[in-house]
Amino acid sequence: MYYTYMLRCKDNSIYTGMTKDIKRRLEEHMQKTEKCAKYTISHDVIKVEAVWETENRANASKLEYHLKHLKKQQKENLISEIVTLKEIFPGKIESALYNKIHI
Repeated sequence: MYYTYMLRCKDNSIYTGMTKDIKRRLEEHMQKTEKCAKYTISHDVIKVEAVWETENRANASKLEYHLKHLKKQQKENLISEIVTLKEIFPGKIESALYNKIHI
């Protein structure tokens, strides 16, 4: 399985990433290890907002790409479940390939 995730930072920004090992990756961001993202080194992560799992890297990468191109309010709406992946990305991704999970 691969995971695409959104993290809330202390400044209220949202970081989006993907990984094969979600627990390890979240720990890297939270603990600011040498493997965390440049963004999360300077932006303290306070919580996990959303995680989607999918069967392969290509799907996870595609979702990450589209999430990163959303406006902030669209990300907030997706996090709050005001909209679904299918609604926010009509014709861009096959939403059935992604399962939202809680960590």
